[in-house]
Formats: sequence, C-alpha cells, structure tokens
Amino acid sequence: MRTLLIAGLVAGACYAQEITVKVDGKPFTVFNYGNDAGKPFLAPVRSASGKIVTRRFPMSNEPGESRDHLHHRGLWFSYDDVNGTKLWENDPSYTKPHMGREVVRSADLKEGAKSSTIAAVIEWRDEKGKVLLVENRDMVFAGDAKLRTIDFHITLTAAQDVTLGDTKEGAFAIRLDDAFTERKGMKITDADGRTTMANIWGKRSNWVDYVADLGGEKLGVAMFDNPGNPRYPTYWHARDYGLFALNPFGRNAFDSKQDESEWKIPTGQKIEFRWRVLIHPGDANVAALYSEYTGKR
Repeated sequence: MRTLLIAGLVAGACYAQEITVKVDGKPFTVFNYGNDAGKPFLAPVRSASGKIVTRRFPMSNEPGESRDHLHHRGLWFSYDDVNGTKLWENDPSYTKPHMGREVVRSADLKEGAKSSTIAAVIEWRDEKGKVLLVENRDMVFAGDAKLRTIDFHITLTAAQDVTLGDTKEGAFAIRLDDAFTERKGMKITDADGRTTMANIWGKRSNWVDYVADLGGEKLGVAMFDNPGNPRYPTYWHARDYGLFALNPFGRNAFDSKQDESEWKIPTGQKIEFRWRVLIHPGDANVAALYSEYTGKR
C-alpha cells in the first residue's frame, strides 16, 4: 500500500487489484481491476457531499436496487464489436459466444500539483486471449467543495488489424443510482437544449447531463465530449433507467439514415480520445463548465 498527498487530495490505499482515490480525506472512487469482472471500472463514484451516484449492483446487493445488466459496473470504457469480439456484454457470469476481456497489465499512481492520476495499460483480448487493442489510459481526479471531475485520456493502439463495427453497445459509460431514472423524476438535458431520453438517445451533442434527487440532495452527473476527438460531437446511448453512455464508434445503430460504420485501425496505428465526467450540484451551470473545460483542452 502507498499513499500520495497531493495539495489536499489523497490518492491512497493502492492494493494489488484496486486503487482508492480520496479528495481532502473524503472517499471519491475506487479503480477496480481484478479478475472478477470482464473489464476494469471505477466504483463507487461519489459526489463532493459524499453521496454515491453509481449503482451498487452487482458489486454488492442493496435492498430494492435494480438487478439488470450485470455488465454495467460503475464507470467503464468498452465496446461490443471489436473484430466481432464482445467486450461490453462480457460479464464473467455470461455464457455468450465471442466474449473477450479487458485485462489490466499495469496501473500506477502519478503525483500532480492539484490532482492525482491513475495511469493504466489495458489489453483488449478476444475469447482466445489474443490481444486486439492496447489501451493507454490516464484518469485525472480532482475536486473542490462542490465539484468532482475525472478526466480521461485514452489511446487505443491496434495490436493487429482491427475493425470496430457499428453497434449501440458502447462505449464510455456509467451506470447511475436508480434515483437517476425518469420514473423517479430524473431530468436529462443535452448541450442543444433537448430533454428526455426519447429526444436525446441516438442524437449527437457536445455534452449530456443527468440531474436527480439523491437522498434529499439535487445532484447531477454530466459527460463532456472533447472538440479534439474523432467524430465530435459523439452519439449518446443515454437511457432512462440509469445507463448513461457516449459512443463515437456506432453510427447506423443510432441513425438509420447513416451508412453503417466500420472503423478500421491498421496494426500499430492509434486513435485517441479525451472525455470528462463531472459530478455537480443540481443547479450548476453545466454549459459554462463545459466552456471552461474546452478552453483548457
């Protein structure tokens, strides 16, 4: 175990298969990368006030909590058609064909002046264990009295010729607490002013925000696409039951008027993405916070 003290931010408790991140001594999240899941994930994820915004299941059993989609674990990045390999719907309890795994080769803490970073190398493997893609991922954690942010910088390098097919099942995603459902009064908004899942799912936008009453507190979780990303602005796989995802790889899966996408990455070539996850008070000006984010890109 080791602990990093970073300008009031602590990234501590670094064990063999998890790294715990704290802000000013308060738990923020845990990077989980053990063999009990088909891919690494961050969970639980907390607000500045300490509320857990992610669903607990299937990591733990909470009375009354939803039990669907075992492969929805916290906050993660994966895709379900990588040379035909399924890396999204790949929970170890499943018996689906062509199911691969994301295996963490290394995960290290890095010290910074005002934030902490987990740098991970992750192999995307097919069902026979052959490496398809090597992901280099930096996750930068920061926060203040009201906000929490996680900035992702992801580079995917093809270990062989890779084709990313066209499916809605992906890619950068979080499974939120059941409070973040429309039946419980949650509100979804995107950068273009659309609201409700019916109007936002399958659309392209710079950002999407979910706001709900969580234990008596109005809280929001937003995802920001980055103007420097390929296919910006991204499509949104934004559901009303707690799944919240952006998907730059699918196209026809979201809009039948579009040609089917085949994103080819030749051996040794790379693609790169940057995204931000923001946990904020329900009354925060997300548009202004997005402008601040893009100004720093």
